[in-house]
Order: sequence, then structure tokens, then C-alpha cells
Amino acid sequence: MTLKNPVISADHLTVSVPEGPHYFFQPTYKLDILIDVSIAVRPGEIVSIVGESGSGKTTFGRALIGLMRPSGGQISLDGVALPDFSKGSFRKVRREAALLFQDPASSFNPRQRIGAMIAEPRRIAGQGGMRRNDLQDLAATAGLGSSLLSRFPHALSGGQARRAAVARALSVVPRLIIADEPTAGLDVSVQGGVLNLFLDIRDRHDTAFLLITHNLAVARHVSDRIVIMYLGRVLESGPTAEIFRAPRHPYTRALLDSEPVPDPKRRRAEPPVIGEVPSLMNRPSGCEFHQRCRIARDRCRIEAPAETPFADGHTVRCHFPLDTPAGVCAMAAG
Repeated sequence: MTLKNPVISADHLTVSVPEGPHYFFQPTYKLDILIDVSIAVRPGEIVSIVGESGSGKTTFGRALIGLMRPSGGQISLDGVALPDFSKGSFRKVRREAALLFQDPASSFNPRQRIGAMIAEPRRIAGQGGMRRNDLQDLAATAGLGSSLLSRFPHALSGGQARRAAVARALSVVPRLIIADEPTAGLDVSVQGGVLNLFLDIRDRHDTAFLLITHNLAVARHVSDRIVIMYLGRVLESGPTAEIFRAPRHPYTRALLDSEPVPDPKRRRAEPPVIGEVPSLMNRPSGCEFHQRCRIARDRCRIEAPAETPFADGHTVRCHFPLDTPAGVCAMAAG
């Protein structure tokens, strides 16, 4: 089976911002938010980016469409690299990609009706207006009743606002949808409806999805591949089934072990991961996870690990990758 060319790909993407007490006038140093991130999304594929808050998931999604300016690396659309990170270059990306914001209600104009906001991206993209029948069909595709098109954003529930955001994204017929925490704050039944909507759109239009989430259950349900991020780096990536069957990085293992188990007899003797996420302004040396890793050794504190490939596109950035589904480290006892 021949793999399709990626709709969009990032190679060694870096995002840095000026930081310091007077950075508006004279930046004192650069704060690295993303470092050397490489991710590709193919047509009809759902790729989930998973990690704790502050891992750089949202920054990556915004950098892909130019809402945050990358400071290094390369972004390619259909295999063709953008010549630079100018507004003109990202205008090409925005014709093919749409972003679903984490809080859809706050991304709406409170003085504009839902129907007008759904049609607005098409007009901005220069694709002309949208007839009433087309608008109703688009709302129906997103599972939104046509009667809601005349309402204002404050009159929608959380699930309805999410579906309205999906309809707005679909108005320009995107080949890629970047969904930032699409199920956050929703009831479980509503979450299922939104995820099934994504799967239906993928199957009908071969649309690619980049799903940004901290919910491993959501990622497992819909994703073809999973990318694990920590402090702006990719620690592990691979097919979803392989990541859940045999995680190679201790951080991935800790995330999986952190999922709640509805069985009072299965109590954890100790938390899966220790400590808190370090500050980006004070990155640890060597492997940035070593301060929280239970199997860290002297090498981890000094030397940053390189990316190690495994079978079927599974990669991990760790000196001592786990080698069994049970999470036993081959080098831990050595």
C-alpha cells in the first residue's frame, strides 16, 4: 500500500519568543516554546498530539497556520515547502486548513448570528457568498439544526457551539482541520457525538485531522497515530495501537498509567510520574524529563537523547527505551 503525500508537514519546527523584563524594547534572551518538532498529516488521517498543559500542543497547531510565527524549521504543503514564514505564505495554508479553537464560544462574534459567522470564512477566502440552502446543508453536515442559524452565540449550548465551529471550518472545504481540545468541557455523550462527527467528515471527504488533546481515551478512539509532547519536544510517536500496546518512553508509560481505573481494588502504591512540569525558562539539562523519571541515570542528566526509530514508524527520544508492554526498562537494572 502506497502512503499518500502529507497534506501538511513540519520539519524541525522551532518557535521562540523574546523574553525578559524589558523584551518590548530590548529582548534579553529567547524563550523556546517548540524545539525541533517534525510531524506530518496525510489525507484521511487523524493524528493526535498528547501531553500535559504547557507541552506546546496548541503552539504547534497555531504555528502551522501562522497564528504564531515559527523561528526555524520548515513547513510544507502538499510536499512543497513554504518559501518563508510571511503572511503571504501562510495565506496558502489557510486555504487548505481550518482551526477549531479550544473555546469555540469565545471565538465567535457575540453580535453576529451563527449563520453569518459560518458563511464568513468562505467570503474572506474569496470563494463567494453562500446561499441559504447551502448554509443549511452545511449546518446539517455538522449536526447543527437549521433553526439555530439565526441565534446569537450566547444562545447555544457547549455542544451546539462546538458543532457551529465545525460548520464554520467546513465552509471553506478544508483538507485539514486542526482541532484544539475539541471535547473539553463537554458531557460524555456530547463528546461522543463530536468525535463521531469527525470520523464521518474524514470518511466522506478524506479530510485530515490534527487533534490536540490531553485526553488519552479520546486519542485512542479516533487516532491513527499519536504524538507525545513534553516541554515543546516530541518524545514519542507512532501508530495508536502500538503506542498503547508497548509505549517506549517512560513519560508515555506514565501518561497511560495515569488514566483512572474504575476498580477500588486496583489502588496505586505511588503516582505514575513524580514532580511538576519544569518552567520553560529553566529547562533541565540533558533529557528534559529526567527530573521526573523513575529510571533516570547519570547519562540522562548530562546528554540529550537522540530520536531512535523502531518498526512501523514508531520513534522515541530516550536513552533507555522501555522494551516490553509491561513497561520494564531493559537498562534499568544495568
